[in-house]
Parts: sequence; structure tokens; C-alpha cells
Amino acid sequence: MTYMRYKSLIAGGYDSLKINIYRFLTICCLCFLIAAQAAASEGDEDAVTILAVGDVYIGGSAEFYLKKNGYSYPFRETENIIRNSDIALANLEAPLTDSVNVLMEKKFVLKTAPAAASAIKAAGFDVVTLANNHIMDYGADGLKDTVDLLDKAGIRHTGAGQDLKEARTPAILNIKGTRVAFLAYSNVFPEEFYATENSAGTAQGLYEHIKADIKNISKHVDIVVVSFHWSEELARYPKEYQIRLAHLAIDNGADLVVGHHPHVIQGVERYKDGIVFYSLGNFAFGSFSQASEGIMAIVKLSKGKIISAEIIPLNVNNKEVLFQPKPLQGEGAVSVIDDIRDISSRFGLILTVKEGKGLLLHGEMEAAANSR
Repeated sequence: MTYMRYKSLIAGGYDSLKINIYRFLTICCLCFLIAAQAAASEGDEDAVTILAVGDVYIGGSAEFYLKKNGYSYPFRETENIIRNSDIALANLEAPLTDSVNVLMEKKFVLKTAPAAASAIKAAGFDVVTLANNHIMDYGADGLKDTVDLLDKAGIRHTGAGQDLKEARTPAILNIKGTRVAFLAYSNVFPEEFYATENSAGTAQGLYEHIKADIKNISKHVDIVVVSFHWSEELARYPKEYQIRLAHLAIDNGADLVVGHHPHVIQGVERYKDGIVFYSLGNFAFGSFSQASEGIMAIVKLSKGKIISAEIIPLNVNNKEVLFQPKPLQGEGAVSVIDDIRDISSRFGLILTVKEGKGLLLHGEMEAAANSR
């Protein structure tokens, strides 16, 4: 073998070796990327997204539009967003009943036609809270009608029942192997609506009940969501007792607290590992009230920890949207988010705007969740 041929063979061997090493490294990189994408996808698949909206009352001044367009009419601008969540939650402000037997005379007595139950389900709602100041407007019979219709429609419910034990019973949903419990309490008048050991009504938001209920159920589920009907109508800032109740709930194991009754948006607080939306404002509400803005809160949780949260601002001014809440865009969305940022300044909330949505600490929350 000549020297030149030997040198050529050696050089060819080196070239072949380099090619093989390159191929090996390329395959390793591809395998790593595929594995990383699969892991990310798997993590995302395991995450549970909970969407919450405020007060829902399908009736009243909206009757003309409902009779003309059907009971699904109020949800047509938002149903795609609702259905895109794993669990959608609303406060059902009025009983589903045909009853004419009013429990007690009051300024506003509300009820919703039974046919609305299937429309609420079709819109994408999975669970509703009943602890409020109107669910008992037609007494125990009206509440029973409501519960029966919700059960028939496949909508879970919590916060009211034929006795106190039933009113305090959580609704539990199992999504992607994650068990999520919902509890609801009323902290508004009339007191006659509160359930007792022997009478129907709502779950009153008593400290000892809230603490015991959350501690008991948190042993058996991965996520606990607590709803409060509290404050006073049109109050823009949460009252001190609301803050105490929200902190009590999270201190005892709640992950997410949502509130309603003011019909307007209140502040948002990141407290410890939880989030508090003090008032989501109106959603689909059949009156020409002063309320003009509401929000949809979307919270994503993985392994029982919050990893992201966002706010979708809504136009709920019924003189403009005709009882169809509409997501705001552009300056309208930014204005609502700025208002929330201002109201929430006492809590040190970090809220940014992206594509018409308010983002709450996305990066920091995800990093914190991953570090645990």
C-alpha cells in the first residue's frame, strides 16, 4: 500500500467518523426535543382551566329578546370562550321555576323560566353557585324546582339546599384525573333565606362553617374553589370583612376565591398561593342596571397549584349589548384593566395587558409552581 493511498484511507475514515458523530448528535438532539415537547404537552394536558363569571339572571327586562331568540341568546358572544375551559362556573342569581308563590315581599323578586336550564348547560357551564339573595325568592318549592332542573341538565350546584347540611355540601368534579371542589356562601340579606338544620335556604358564610368545610373537603380533592355572595351593590372596593373571609378561605386550603353581588368589578388579590376575585361583576343579567362592565376570570392550575390567570373584560351595559355580554377590545379592554389595576393597588397586584386580556403574574406564577 502506497503512503498516499494509506493517507487517503485514514482521511476517509476520519470523514466517515465525523459524519457518524454528526448523525448521532443530530438524532440525540431530535430525541431530546421530541421528549421535551411530549413532556410539555403532557403537562399542559394535565392542567385544568377554570373559568368563572358573575351574576346570571335570564329573565326580567331581557324577556323580549329571550322569547324572540331563545334562552341561548345571552351566551352567543361568549359561548366559545366558556366551552374552551375545562370547568365553567357561574352564580345563578334567580331560581328556575314557574312558581307564583313568593316567599317574602321585597323590592326585587327574580325568577327564570325552566327552559333556561338547558341553555345554561349548552353554553358550557358545568357548575353554578346558589348562595345568593334571590335563589329563595320563591321559597323551598322554587329551590327544589331549580335543583331538579339543574340535575336533569347535568349542571352541578352548591350553596343552597333543603337543609343546612345540603346547602354546605360541595359540588365535586373530576377533570383529567383532578378532583375540584366548589363551595358557596351568602353573606347578604335577607337572613330569612339562610338554611337551618330543618329548613331550606342558602349556606350562610359563617367563619366556623367556612373553615370546617374547606378543611374537610381539601383532604379528598386537589383544588378547592370558594364562592362568596357579599359586599353591597355597586360598591367598587372590597370591604374589610370580605378580605378577612377570602384570607380565611385560602389559609384553610382554598386555591381560588370568587365573589359577586355588587354587580360591578371589585379588586383582585394574589394572596399566598391563591387568587381572590372580589367581584366579577354582572354577566348575563336581565336588567338595565348601572352596571356596564364585568369580567371573565380564567385560572389554570396544574398539580393543585395556580400556574396562570387572566381576565377577559366584558361590556355588560344592556343598553348597548342588549343582554348579550360581549368581550371588550382595544381601548375599552385596556380601560377596564386599568380600573382593576387601580382598585387592586392596595394588594400590590401586578397586572399586564396583552391582546385585550389582563394577565396576572403569568411568568412568576408558573416559575413559582414549578419550583415547588
